[in-house]
Amino acid sequence: MAKDSEAGGFAAKDYHDPPPAPLIDVEEFTQWSFYRAIIAEFIATLLFLYVTVLTVIGYSSQSDVDHGGHICGGVGILGIAWAFGGMIFVLVYCTAGISGGHINPAVTFGLLLARKVSLVRAVLYMVAQCVGAICGCALVKSFQKGLYNRYGGGANSLAEGYSTGTGLAAEIIGTFVLVYTVFSATDPKRSARDSHIPVLAPLPIGFAVFMVHLATIPITGTGINPARSFGAAVVFNHSKPWNDHWIFWVGPFIGALIAAFYHQFILRAGAVKALGSFRSTHSV
Repeated sequence: MAKDSEAGGFAAKDYHDPPPAPLIDVEEFTQWSFYRAIIAEFIATLLFLYVTVLTVIGYSSQSDVDHGGHICGGVGILGIAWAFGGMIFVLVYCTAGISGGHINPAVTFGLLLARKVSLVRAVLYMVAQCVGAICGCALVKSFQKGLYNRYGGGANSLAEGYSTGTGLAAEIIGTFVLVYTVFSATDPKRSARDSHIPVLAPLPIGFAVFMVHLATIPITGTGINPARSFGAAVVFNHSKPWNDHWIFWVGPFIGALIAAFYHQFILRAGAVKALGSFRSTHSV
């Protein structure tokens, strides 16, 4: 199998990288597939928040000993992590061929930095994701308003005993794991090299979400998705989630930036290739 040459240029590749997306692509506005993708991101994020927040509230209710629950009742943190990871697996599988299955502004931001999507598409995806998250949380509240308000509406906030720096670091590292997994699972070079190993891309992405939730639920409740944090904060609308809310935008965006840089410029040697192209162009 052909590989990149280490000396004097590059050999023929057995894979093809898609061309970089234009920053502004006005033609997208004339294509139905563009609007279909935005709708898919909206619906996917709505369903994601509906199932996951309902799971969080259900666990809180069933384990609340002061209101008839049992201390070991409900699905536990493990079950909550499975709900988040499982829903990402399902929804990415369903929407990957339509919108790319982002369902997360941090993922969209990382792919924008890597020139996988245009700026126009990225902005509208993020808007659709945030609106979908609000609608998903509102749907949960409409069904179980009393429990929703009593148990915090699934809103993210920094847990007692942890510093702001710790919470921010948890969100940065957690989002890095997720976005790095997204790049790796969808890398055409990896797919060509490991074509003998059939791996369904949504599976490692869902597992990444699952594993990060296990690690960071005790710290921040696990954001790693600004739309998820924003939708819950808007519908619950209490001061504590809003005071900590910046962590759940700044952390994931920094994590996505680092993941995009690491994958594109170090693992895929984007900087080396760009330098080689520059030298060959300006050689005498």
